[in-house]
Amino acid sequence: MQQLIWDQALIEKYNYSGPRYTSYPTALEFSDTFTQNDLSTATKQYPERPLSLYIHIPFCHKICYFCGCNKVITRHQEKADKYLDYLAKEIAHQSRLMANRVVSQLHWGGGTPTFLLPKQISRLMILLRSHFNFAQDAELSIEVDPREIALDTINHLAKEGFNRLSLGIQDFNKDVQKAVNREQDEAFIEQLLTRAKQQGFQSINLDMIYGLPLQNQQSFAYTLQKVLTLDPARLSIFNYAHMPSLFAAQRKIDQHDLPKPAEKLAILQQTIEFLTRSGYQFIGMDHFAKPDDELAVAQQQGKLHRNFQGYTTQQEADLLGMGVSAISQIGDCYSQNQKKLQDYYQQVEQLGHAQWRGIQLSKDDLIRREVIKQLICNFRLNKNTIEQQFAIQFDHYFAHDMQLLTPFIEDKLITMDKHQIQVSATGKLLIRNICMCFDVYLRQQARQQQFSRVI
Repeated sequence: MQQLIWDQALIEKYNYSGPRYTSYPTALEFSDTFTQNDLSTATKQYPERPLSLYIHIPFCHKICYFCGCNKVITRHQEKADKYLDYLAKEIAHQSRLMANRVVSQLHWGGGTPTFLLPKQISRLMILLRSHFNFAQDAELSIEVDPREIALDTINHLAKEGFNRLSLGIQDFNKDVQKAVNREQDEAFIEQLLTRAKQQGFQSINLDMIYGLPLQNQQSFAYTLQKVLTLDPARLSIFNYAHMPSLFAAQRKIDQHDLPKPAEKLAILQQTIEFLTRSGYQFIGMDHFAKPDDELAVAQQQGKLHRNFQGYTTQQEADLLGMGVSAISQIGDCYSQNQKKLQDYYQQVEQLGHAQWRGIQLSKDDLIRREVIKQLICNFRLNKNTIEQQFAIQFDHYFAHDMQLLTPFIEDKLITMDKHQIQVSATGKLLIRNICMCFDVYLRQQARQQQFSRVI
């Protein structure tokens, strides 16, 4: 697999805002004219597809100042019981649409899914297994906050069938942790990972963030060394987007403590060079994996996929999201649940579901989604494949888009001939920019200012 090349001048030139493309069109195009009836119709479009389930648990014990997730901060554990009551109603209602599907993947996100006590975890798993048909080898993953979990909970998760963990670390530097209100016990994190490996978890992912207050190259180098000793199969190194006008918690961060743009880029460059030198493969944007990990293998084979959970190997699965704010990708549409908890409760009580808004993809959406997915997942695009799949003449259909790619060709970020588009080793870090050339909504409606910077 060709490694990427850091070009400081080009990164600075193209470091503007744009989507992360966990979907195309993005959630900004969702409309409340899309209804539960539309979602129900979409479930009949590809009935043979397996099913991926996403469950959103919104609760956290303590706020992290950097966080932009949909969350509820509380110490009252009984609130989770109420939430599970309503989630049970939604699961019963929505599962009827998927009666004959086989669940190949389950992911719990949040918030903090391990806010739930072991008995609440069991209650939810019993609910899911009673309403859905899980494959014997289904991939079951859960996001974990190491500050708010007992060591024995790892045993309980394994007992319930979970086989993958995603652990939120962010940074090992104590000053950085204090600045973002996320102080953690290093020794306990090591114990957690040791216990997970003992319990047979197949894959462990660590989530990190660069660009946090008080970070610098030296401090993050320490974090990277610690990460290497933990030996995760996958790493996510996210770019912190400071957007206090959108996320109230970020107003508690002193903007003067944030690393300057040049320092932030230097941290990223150091991170990429360190991880690739240490044997990890750059999957795309902010993801790394060991060469024998499923993500890396899927990318090498041209089979990597991307959805609202990020990179995945579940290319052929429909995605059903349940819980407050959860997003589904069913058939050729996207659908999202109510974002506010009280609205979620009220609608589930009245209708049995929380479906709020979404979008039915047009043929043009489908074509552009496939183009963007191929580029962002595999760093290459076979024009002939797109032509055969959608009965179009690629260069004619994308004549305007080809013109937008001209600067990227001139800067040797991509090469293009009549058969394919290939992203160069220099262009991999700027893959979002390349994909933006095919995003008709972005240029039609001036959406760019509503996204974070690409680096």
